[in-house]
Amino acid sequence: MLIARMMVGALQTNCYLYGCPDTGQAVVIDPGDEAQRIKREVGAKGYQLTAIILTHGHGDHIMGAPELRAATGAEILVHREDAPLLKDAQQNLSAYLGHSFSIEDGIRELSDGEEISVGSKGLKVLHTPGHTRGGISLVGDGLVFSGDTLFCGGVGRTDFPGGSMPTLVSSIKNKLLNLPDDTTVYPGHGPETTIGAERVDNPYLHTEW
Repeated sequence: MLIARMMVGALQTNCYLYGCPDTGQAVVIDPGDEAQRIKREVGAKGYQLTAIILTHGHGDHIMGAPELRAATGAEILVHREDAPLLKDAQQNLSAYLGHSFSIEDGIRELSDGEEISVGSKGLKVLHTPGHTRGGISLVGDGLVFSGDTLFCGGVGRTDFPGGSMPTLVSSIKNKLLNLPDDTTVYPGHGPETTIGAERVDNPYLHTEW
């Protein structure tokens, strides 16, 4: 599988291109900004974009989605509990990032356990709330895209509406830590890590909340 990372926007969000070389199909995960740059990257690598997947509904992860959808026709996928955030600039925090916007069309709601096809491969949706109510992680072969649930040595903020540290830590312990230790974690911000490294070293997972 192709995995390409682009850091986009003022908050340097990790946007990922995940593609199947056998079929030339790909998805973009968390296009937080710079939609034209993302589109060029997809084209330069020779892939056809079939979906835009949002790990949650905050502005720094979704801002490029409307333009990318308009340019490619790809559907926008988001967990059903975060779908309302896309339509409200206050809830998706874009009003506080200096560029208020909403996404009204082309949205398909996801559920826990759902499989998203990417050519001959797939990504399984894990509902991992805590950063937001509808936060998700996406599990593939030997990897997980964790959004703002789990970082290298840290976790996502929980001081926004819908956030909860006990819920977030529970999501990590009961969902993500069930994955093998050698699973590569591709987070929404910062460097890659592994489930095993976070199981041992992440201080948030060794604190009572």
